[in-house]
Amino acid sequence: MLNQFSRTELIFGKDAMEKLSKSRVAVFGIGGVGGHTVEALVRSGIGAIDIIDNDKVCLTNINRQIYATRRTIGKDKVDVAKERILEINPNVIVQTYKIFYMPDTSGQFDFSQYDYVVDAIDTVTGKIELVVRAQEANVPIICSMGAGNKVDPTAFEVADIYKTSVCPLAKVMRQELRKRNVKKLKVVYSKEQALTPIKDLALICSNETESPRKQIPGSNAFVPSVVGLIIAGEVIKDLIGFTSK
Repeated sequence: MLNQFSRTELIFGKDAMEKLSKSRVAVFGIGGVGGHTVEALVRSGIGAIDIIDNDKVCLTNINRQIYATRRTIGKDKVDVAKERILEINPNVIVQTYKIFYMPDTSGQFDFSQYDYVVDAIDTVTGKIELVVRAQEANVPIICSMGAGNKVDPTAFEVADIYKTSVCPLAKVMRQELRKRNVKKLKVVYSKEQALTPIKDLALICSNETESPRKQIPGSNAFVPSVVGLIIAGEVIKDLIGFTSK
């Protein structure tokens, strides 16, 4: 029967679409990368999704974040995302969390309830905690490495964390994961050398200047979106066990 996922079913088949409709994915961070991941997951037929982000939409998010428009400035990202998700597919079960994910907030999540976890947050401490929690629950996880200050969307690739190079964030993650005896981790990363952003606080939202990060990265419309879509593709293919012939 014709439905909104008919074109996807032509590729993956009915059984795969049924599996996706029964799958629950958690996306931590719904900014430039995570927002596009959520969009693609929902348009692919995921039946339940948890979205975790404590930020509000800022004017400077409009250049890259799918939920950022003039209308949504000042609104909580997860609320805007939920509204859009249900406009795409009203049957999706959406759970929202206005939380900055760190070790002290990780106890609010039962990772055993998820079929897949997406890490699209910025802080190393939070990312490490996500990986450890997911692997303790034996739930697959994929992590986004550095997408800021990059301009080549074709340079991103999927690899195990221990096979990455060049990316500074991946280097720190490798070091920390070894300490925790994490043997493997699927990531999306780039070997492109990051540009150095211009230092001009007049171009940054006030809430971003309070970030624990040392430097606010530059960004664009075409790199974070590609990373988000790559991640969504990996999640979908892994959930249904799809391999290219």
